[in-house]
Formats: sequence, C-alpha cells, structure tokens
Amino acid sequence: MRNHSTPHYVRRVTAAIAAMAGAALIATALPMTASAATSAAAISATKPAPAKLTNLAHLDWLLADVPLKAGVAGHTTYRQDAQPTARAPWVYADRNADGTFRHVGGGPITDAAKGWYAQGAFDADDISRAAVVYLRDWKQNGTASSRESAFQLLRSLTYLQTSSGPNAGNVVLWQQSDGALNPSAIPVEQPDPSDSAESFWLARTVWALGEGYAAFAHSDRAFASFLQQRLQLAVAALDRQSLSHYGETSIANGVRVPAWLIVGSASATSEALLGLSAYVAADPRDRAASQALQRYAAGVGRLSSGGIGQWPFGAVLPEANSPTFWHAWGGMEPAALSRAAVVLHRGDLQKTAAVDTAQFTAQLLASGGPDNGWTPTPADRTQIAYGVDSRIQGLLAVADATRAGGLDQLAGAQAAWYFGANPAGVPVYDPATGVCVDGIASDGTVNRNCGAESTIHTELSMLALDAHPSVAAAATSLTRTTATDGITVVEAESGALTGSATVVTPPSAWTGSANWSGGAYVNAAAGDTITVALPAGQGAHRILPIADLGAGLSGSTTWTATGAGRPTALGSSANAARAPQGIAPSPVFLLPQTLRGSAPAGTTGLTATVKGAVHLDAVLVQPVVSHLGLAGASGGLDVYVNATDRRATQTLPAGGSATVTRYDRFGRQAAATTHAGSGATISVEPGGFTTVSTR
Repeated sequence: MRNHSTPHYVRRVTAAIAAMAGAALIATALPMTASAATSAAAISATKPAPAKLTNLAHLDWLLADVPLKAGVAGHTTYRQDAQPTARAPWVYADRNADGTFRHVGGGPITDAAKGWYAQGAFDADDISRAAVVYLRDWKQNGTASSRESAFQLLRSLTYLQTSSGPNAGNVVLWQQSDGALNPSAIPVEQPDPSDSAESFWLARTVWALGEGYAAFAHSDRAFASFLQQRLQLAVAALDRQSLSHYGETSIANGVRVPAWLIVGSASATSEALLGLSAYVAADPRDRAASQALQRYAAGVGRLSSGGIGQWPFGAVLPEANSPTFWHAWGGMEPAALSRAAVVLHRGDLQKTAAVDTAQFTAQLLASGGPDNGWTPTPADRTQIAYGVDSRIQGLLAVADATRAGGLDQLAGAQAAWYFGANPAGVPVYDPATGVCVDGIASDGTVNRNCGAESTIHTELSMLALDAHPSVAAAATSLTRTTATDGITVVEAESGALTGSATVVTPPSAWTGSANWSGGAYVNAAAGDTITVALPAGQGAHRILPIADLGAGLSGSTTWTATGAGRPTALGSSANAARAPQGIAPSPVFLLPQTLRGSAPAGTTGLTATVKGAVHLDAVLVQPVVSHLGLAGASGGLDVYVNATDRRATQTLPAGGSATVTRYDRFGRQAAATTHAGSGATISVEPGGFTTVSTR
C-alpha cells in the first residue's frame, strides 16, 4: 500500500476473512474469568428495534481499567498521581458457543504469567475511536456515564502519547493489560517503534483530542486545557513530519499527488481532519491547528478522481501512491472534507465531498455495497462496519451541510446493512444488546465475533441514525436486498482468443497497488482478437476495459459490441500511457478506461481487436442505469443511478403505485416528487439518481 508495512487494522480485516472461511483467528484468548466470559447475547432477528438505536452495553463490557505505570520516560497523563488507572477497550471479542463473548488481545500470548500478547491487549486506534463514541453520546444524549468513559479513555490515550524527546507528539500503539507499553509489536509494524514516526494512530489521536477539547471546553476547563496542550503537541509532530512537505507533490503511475498527507494516506489524514475541524470550530484562534486543517483538507481533496462514467466515479481515493485502489475501510474522506468545508467556508471542498457521496457512493450501493477493496475491480467483497459507517458518516455530513435530501435517502439505504439488507441477508446489529459482528465475507458468511473496531463504528452509525430519525426509520424498515444491478467484471482470460493471444498468470495477483483481476491477463499482439461473452438480457451499458498501461507496450484496442442486431463500434482503449511509476509500488498501471460508445441493450458479446500490443486484464460492465432494490415489511426503496452525462430513462416493474423523486449529481432534489404506476417510464438526471418508494 505505502512504503510502510501493512498496518495492524488491515491484518484485522485479513484475520476476519480467515475466520469467516472457518480458519482460526490468530488471536489466542486468555483463560476466561467471570467478568471476561459474559456479554450480551447473540443478535436476535425477532426482537423489535427500540426507538433509540444506540446501545453502548457491549462497548462498555469491552472496557477495562488499566494501570498507568509511573516513571515511564515520556509517558504521563492528566492527574496520574491522583488517578493511577484509566480505561481502554480490549481489541477483540470472540464469541463463545453460547452467545457470550470473551476478551482477546492481539497476537498469541507471549507471557502467560503476565498475560502479555505479542501485540497487546489495547491499542491507541481503538482507545481514540472509543473516546469519540462516548464523547458523541455525551454530547447528543447527555449521558453522564459516557462523559466519564470519554474522560478516562482520553487519559489513557494521552498516556500513550510520547510527551518529550525527539518523538514528542507521536503515539505508542500497543499496551498490555497490566499497563506496560509495547512499542515494538510482533510481527513488526511500521513505524517501529510505533512512536518513532507519524501513523494512523497519531491521526486518530488528533481526532479524539479535537472532539474531546470541543466537548470539555465549557464543562471542565482544566481538562480541556490539558487536551489542548496534547493536541498542540500532536500538531507540532505533524508539522515536522508530513506537513513539512506541504506544497510538494509526487508522481504515482503518472498521476501527480500531494506529498504532505499523513503516511501518504487520505484515510489517515481524514480521521485527523475530523478532530481538527472540531477543535478549530471550538478555538479558531489556534493558528497552527487552523493551518494544519487547511493544508490537510487541500491534500485530501486533491485525491478526488474520475467522474460521471469514469472510474472511480468521483471517489476520493485513499492512498496517494495508487490511482487504481479504493477501499471502504477508513473511508472517512467525504465526511472529513464536508466538516472541514463548513469550518473553513470552502465550497470547493464541499463539492468534492458531494461528488463522492452522490455519484460514487450511489454507484457503490447499486454494485453491492461497501466492499473492502476495488483494486480496481471489486476484488475484496468482504464488508465490515468500518466501511459501512464511513459511507454513512459522509452521506449525512454532506446532507446536513448542503441540505441535499437525496443523500439522506442513500444514507438510509446504506444503514439498512445493519438490519438485514446486506450480502448475508440477516441483521448484523442488535439494538437491544449493542452486539454487532466483525464482518460479512464475500460468500455471505457472517463473522459473529464483535471486537472493538466493529463495535465502535457500529455505534458511531447508530448515534448518527438517532440524530436523524427519518433516516433511522428508513434504515430499520428496509431489511432485505431485492436487487443489485451495478458494475460487474468480465475476465479477459475467459474469452475466445485468436492469433498469438495467450493467457498469462503472474506469480501474484497483487501488484502492490492493484490486483490482476482473476489473477491472470491476456498478452496479445497486433491483429489478435479477444471475444468475451456478456450475460443475456442486459440493458444498455458502458464498457470500461482494463489494460496494463505501464507495461511499455503500444497502440490501441478497438471494441465492438455484438448480439443486438448489427455490430456496434464502441471506440478504442489505449494499450499504454506515459505513466512513470514514481512512488507507486509497481509499474503495473491497471486503470479502467471508459469507451466512447455505450453497448446497446441485448448485447451478448464484446470483441477486442488489438492494434499494437496489449496486456488486457478485464472489462468492467457498468449499466447505463444501475439499480439497487431494498424492501421490508412496510414497503420498499429502489434507487436508479445514471452512469452518463445525459438524462436517462427507466421503466418501472409491475407492483402498484410508487413515489418517485429525482436527484441531481450532487444529491439535490431536481424535480417535484411524483407518483407512478406499474410500467411507467421515469427519468434519471445526468450523473444523478432517482428513488422510487413503495408502501
């Protein structure tokens, strides 16, 4: 991903996938105690959802009181002498056969007597984000216990922050259950030691400190002053690290990208932006923080890519070193840009956030939801709460800021994931207990563990829904998916080959910044043809071939659609591009290209004729009008998404009357709500979407 080793949260996803497939988690449980072996019961599909969706019972159960060891150089916290313990959530919670849970740390146990794990029991990532949950619950609901939990979590977090020396402001990631710090985890993480450079956990520390200061500023000035000092320490660390490169750019596969993002990641930087926005709104006099907010927001905004019908369809890409990789986890970019835009009065940033939410997220939902990875094809179709929550936060932030009602509609559709409208077709959150799941695999298998990260982001979603009752009502009423007709993939190697064209299987599908779709590609020369089949009965669709543009080959490939009357010329795609590798991990550059023409309805095949030489990987097939269908006991919601810059039409299926609302490419209502019956033709705005509601 970057010139850092894979962060531990990515390994969490990997572990979750393995668990879903039936493999054992790498984490080994401590012997169960009475307190560690009990938690809320398993999710029940029969209990009615309460009026309030937020339930912090399981997150409360994850919390432990942690000793704050005195005399550790560079590590102190607020009132440490008077209060020598603080609070932190266990990293994992594995589900027992009876539906209860047990606390689990990261990695195998390395010292049974001490209860030490190879990584630790607690980490700064989860401590910081748990603090945000409790801060928001306290602010939103006035919950006294949440105020205390937020206070204790922030004390714990600031103990992990290094307060002196050359690494001042950076953060140690891991802590053992007896309070001992573990700066160098096994396996090794980068940076190592974990406070030797900036990191995702420093970014999340800024998030928690910023929201913490804003929350405590008027109720506990002494503690707020301490949080402000620690936030300023963190900003100073960022100033000497990533922000010291402000204004510099790099090249990644021919794309110019900002060089001043935290660890080169818009995902990490966006979580810091959330905290900086809250802090600067509360204290706009802090020039260093205001400048950091402005500069980081500008950097994240520069990773907006593609557009209507052009991959990745207006998404803000997460990693500066890859223009061909999007992931759902850590996808707070639109939420962060929207909140920064409000504080900075930057309409351009708000527009970037709106494009991501209204265009890309709508297409993502119609294509099956927030998959862990589009690389650039939807390669990792695992879905986790982190990715779902990131979409919800972005949609609601932009909707609140711009009053774009269509984004509220999409937020309800996305949040329905928790209540059954997901690839597994079952509820994955129980509002009666606060229990969630650690994810859903691509085959629909549910990982019934419920660790800190999943619980945190599930509850952040529930807090957001409770603050938007109409969105919550829609989400809880839509309990199953009836249609996902969006982007699909056709592998080049599945086609009929002529001439010298051959299938090549690289040693690894992963290039370092993208995946060879299906793990193979076709090597073809001038005059060769590749003919692939498409499913019968499709409507009109856009075609996006994917070739390795960095392979140093030449020429172009022309495309023809067949099966819908006479052959239709669709245009050509490039076989190569002037795309210097730069900071990209690999010279392989798998960027989807959109053909000029659309394949007409009824197309059953595509023929590629090579002029020059090409490494052809796959073809993305994007309906001109994609479709997401959701339903529940009281009705349904259909969303139709236009992939073109012209108004499109769609014929409604049979099923009685419906309420139809058109939204433009920013999610704003474009026409008055109308009513339509079975077989009616409706319009979809250019790059926008139309919702059809039935009751």
